[in-house]
Amino acid sequence: MSEKINKPTVLIAPLDWGLGHATRCIPLIKALLVEDCAIIIATDGAQQILLKQEFPQLQFIKLKGYQVKYGKTGWALPLNIIGQIPKILISIWKEHRWLNKISKQYSIDAVISDNRYGLYHSNIRTVFITHQLTIKTQFVWLEKILQRINYRFINRFNQCWIPDYGNEINIAGNLSHPALMPAIPTSYLGALGRFDKNTTTTIKYDYCFLLSGPEPQRTILEELIMKDLHSLNKKIIIVRGTPNNYKVISLNEWIEIKNHLSQKELGKVIQESEYIICRSGYSSLMEILSLSKKSILIPTPGQTEQIYLAKKMQQQQWCFSVEQKNFSLLKTLQEAQHFKFQLPSLNKTNLPYFIHQFIATLSSK
Repeated sequence: MSEKINKPTVLIAPLDWGLGHATRCIPLIKALLVEDCAIIIATDGAQQILLKQEFPQLQFIKLKGYQVKYGKTGWALPLNIIGQIPKILISIWKEHRWLNKISKQYSIDAVISDNRYGLYHSNIRTVFITHQLTIKTQFVWLEKILQRINYRFINRFNQCWIPDYGNEINIAGNLSHPALMPAIPTSYLGALGRFDKNTTTTIKYDYCFLLSGPEPQRTILEELIMKDLHSLNKKIIIVRGTPNNYKVISLNEWIEIKNHLSQKELGKVIQESEYIICRSGYSSLMEILSLSKKSILIPTPGQTEQIYLAKKMQQQQWCFSVEQKNFSLLKTLQEAQHFKFQLPSLNKTNLPYFIHQFIATLSSK
């Protein structure tokens, strides 16, 4: 049991669907450290490995994820998710009971939950972080039903923080700017990127491949890329997005393959690359656009959010995109070379201000 030492104790818990929820918690954690908070990170698996590498000095406690399974085909994904709804609801119920139990044990003053619906509390200030106030589907009527369910959970928290911009120049579009907002106070934080832009960086790599997301789709995309990689006479780096994998893969002097990179190393590699090739996950988009990098997006098949974001980015000419079923490495790279990118100038995040204000409310309790 930890003892109170005159500073607020904040629990941070990211969802376990890919690494994006964990990576966008990194700037949050840094801002909380500036405010001299005691931080506890609740997570498991690859998310815990990643965050422990970045913050080895912090306290970690195990919180089991929702562990949603993904199929090999995009068309089957919605059916897979629907079939797992009972399991997800049980996980939400369990994590709510878990929070009620450990909140006293660790003297927790506040909870920041990145898309974990059960981490609300009647006696503790809780914040829900999401960019998906609208959950995209193929049917408008279903989106409205899902929004009501989504808000029913979100409204149990004290605040909702949205990692996007509140004006017309934003990243998530209808996802984060619905006609109907949650009943609780909501705030737009701006993009939550881990990296500081370096305008003096020189280009070292022609292409940087960032592989991420749930299996088996991560591996499927990796295999598609590796199949034709030998045909490229370019300087390439591949970051496989497997922080718990220590296997070394070597091809030739033109191609570097890394299982995982630290935040500092990854930020450097991205800025040293001419093009970034990755999934259209929201956290990846925040970081790529904040660094003003040209990118090629390959949405995960069946993930309606990623498909929507990839289409929106291409229409605005912020990014080039291609569906995985149409992906051919050589053809895609050639088409991207002729794409007329119009990269946006995004404002800095409001995160330090919101964190300072949030901690002030805890201190005044």
